[in-house]
Amino acid sequence: MYRIAFDPIYCHPLPEGHRFPMAKYELLPEQLVHEGTVSEDAFFRPSLLTEDEILRTHNVNYWEKLKNGTLSRKEERKIGFPWSEQLVKRERIICQGTIQNTEYALKDGVSYNIAGGTHHAYTDRGEGFCLMNDIAIGAHHLLEKHQFEQILVVDLDVHQGNGTAQIFENENRVFTFSMHGEKNYPMHKETSDLDVGVPDGITDEAYLSLLDRHLKSLVDQLEPQFIFFQSGVDVLSTDKLGRLGLSIEGCKERDRMVFDVCKRNQIPVAVNMGGGYSEKLSDIIEAHANTYRLGAWFFN
Repeated sequence: MYRIAFDPIYCHPLPEGHRFPMAKYELLPEQLVHEGTVSEDAFFRPSLLTEDEILRTHNVNYWEKLKNGTLSRKEERKIGFPWSEQLVKRERIICQGTIQNTEYALKDGVSYNIAGGTHHAYTDRGEGFCLMNDIAIGAHHLLEKHQFEQILVVDLDVHQGNGTAQIFENENRVFTFSMHGEKNYPMHKETSDLDVGVPDGITDEAYLSLLDRHLKSLVDQLEPQFIFFQSGVDVLSTDKLGRLGLSIEGCKERDRMVFDVCKRNQIPVAVNMGGGYSEKLSDIIEAHANTYRLGAWFFN
């Protein structure tokens, strides 16, 4: 059975006015256990990310601001909520969960982080509710500890992984692939190794055809040793921020495509939750739960 990073701090309330549906962090584990997709012992509590691990990805000046609470008001507005010690601790635990996920994925084929997917964090700043970039931190761990020569980031959140693109713009060992809403946030896009911008309202067939073509081609071309999958469900037609037109079944098929290519090519994959802002919480939970159900089917 695969392992899942989860800590009660994930459910810690954020300041009023944020757009994160925090309830999903608590309800998703309950749903997965209730339906028998996983057992309680599948979950592990990550430890605290060390400063050395942070500084592999983020520069020291930015980390000092996070650590000491000296972000400017402008920097806080860019992130989306005010600084707090608890918020930084939460982010450090999330990022450590992704590091530990890489090790579990190498052993079990797949691993998950109930949170994570903080792809808007840059080397020197945070954006879009992201303080530190857990995908980049996990990839740097693999590069240093396992000397990997090729990692592929498959970012299928509706928003471009702009921070991840910037962090790895000069790192040939990490290929960044982002398939996102071309007219959605961020309005200024960074340059990933491959960006596929899709139009507002795109539906299942067109979206999945694009993904199938690009994903298979990338895996054949790159032969990656590891994949990070950003599995945001803000691609749903019901999402308040996404503006795309995928059904829950279409989102499930998206995940199936990713897992299928990983399984057939024996590529370990670490999965991060990413965004999801549908009006009905049940739509968010169902779409996220499908990602875990498919992992159980492919990798058990």
